[in-house]
Amino acid sequence: MEEKKENRMGVMPVGKLLFSMSTPMVISFLVQSLYNIVDSIFVARYSPDALAAVSLAYPIQILMIAVSVGTGVGVNALLSRLLGEGKKERAKVTADNAVLLAIIASIAFAIFGAIGTKAFFDAQTNSDSIRSLGYSYLSIVSIFSFGLILEVTYERILQSTGKTIYNMITQGIGAIINIILDPILIFGLLGAPKMGVAGAAIATVTGQIIAMILSFVFNMIYNEEVDISFGKHIFKPDFIIIKDIYKVGIPSIAMQAMSTLMMLGLNKILVRYSDMAVNVLGIYYKLQSFVFMPIFGLNNGMTPIVAYNYGARNKDRIIKALKYSFMTSIVIMVIGTAIFWIFPKELMMLFSPNEEMMKLGIPALRICSLCFILAAFDVIAIATFQSLGNGMNALYASFLRQLVLILPFAYVLSKMFGLESVWYSIPLAELGCAFFDIYLMKKIYKQKIANL
Repeated sequence: MEEKKENRMGVMPVGKLLFSMSTPMVISFLVQSLYNIVDSIFVARYSPDALAAVSLAYPIQILMIAVSVGTGVGVNALLSRLLGEGKKERAKVTADNAVLLAIIASIAFAIFGAIGTKAFFDAQTNSDSIRSLGYSYLSIVSIFSFGLILEVTYERILQSTGKTIYNMITQGIGAIINIILDPILIFGLLGAPKMGVAGAAIATVTGQIIAMILSFVFNMIYNEEVDISFGKHIFKPDFIIIKDIYKVGIPSIAMQAMSTLMMLGLNKILVRYSDMAVNVLGIYYKLQSFVFMPIFGLNNGMTPIVAYNYGARNKDRIIKALKYSFMTSIVIMVIGTAIFWIFPKELMMLFSPNEEMMKLGIPALRICSLCFILAAFDVIAIATFQSLGNGMNALYASFLRQLVLILPFAYVLSKMFGLESVWYSIPLAELGCAFFDIYLMKKIYKQKIANL
């Protein structure tokens, strides 16, 4: 029975396998994205300055996600390959080292939360109100980031063995707790103190910590293939394994960390016009995440399938997984683009905007959403590079899109044509990246897949 579980990524029909592994991830990611949106909706109704503070803090939260998910991508790909090759003892040591890396990252972000948040916000805005709200919010989510980072680590270990249903449960419960606590702690309902953005931060980290505990318990009870021992390996780093993790993980971390630099750069360009423009960008990325999360869930389901079958040298299953993933992602993005074009006013109204924000936000949502279909190809291509151990290709593509293209486009367009033209930098950058991805996909197919 255990052998059957271990090998289902090599024997189950690919379409059924991709659906079974991706669906729980899609649902959990959608719920997670929903609580991010709900979080911003409640914060926006508390005050516009509160929304601006949370929007300015968002790049640091992206960095936390970058470190945790990037390391998790490396762990996931390595574990899947080791299991595909039948090396269960090395897989066990890999899981223990993953937990150690998560603990180290949590300590680093806690130190930033204690001493670095003031300097960060002082560099972002001249508004005393936004600064004060920002200090409160970011210090809490940074100091308690261990919930997020360890949660992601345990979930990636589960994912590497195909147990994505438990990730759906942990993330779903964490998100629901966050959504319930948000209005209670922000507005002081049910006898709770009115805490504003600090309440939003506490709700967020509470949901993450509970999800972390659940994901740990599920690993201990249900993950027979990978044993997290908390024994001799947990505080004894294996540098060969760590190197293999970060061979894929560092490009992924850098790729997502570029989003932090991109957001900081765009905020700097937009703040010259108004704080409202920064709010619109923050709203766009929260809404965009709801469209992108099904694709991220899809590539999370695809990654261990491709990695496992690459380790098992099964070319046909790799190609089928890629085809199903590309086709599904394009359909999802077409639907997302249509929603942003048909209902931009209704989407903006969720955040109770004033007239100025509506005037800025409606065209911004339509213009930015032009990138969605192109982005579908980019997301699946990056997951393919990571699955096959070519994380540097993912890094090159992300560097091109987010730094080489988008920020120069945004800066030049803002100088030449004003605020509204800044939004065009997003689809233009995605178009340039799509051509580069096609080149890289052809290259990696010849190098790693064609001769299997």
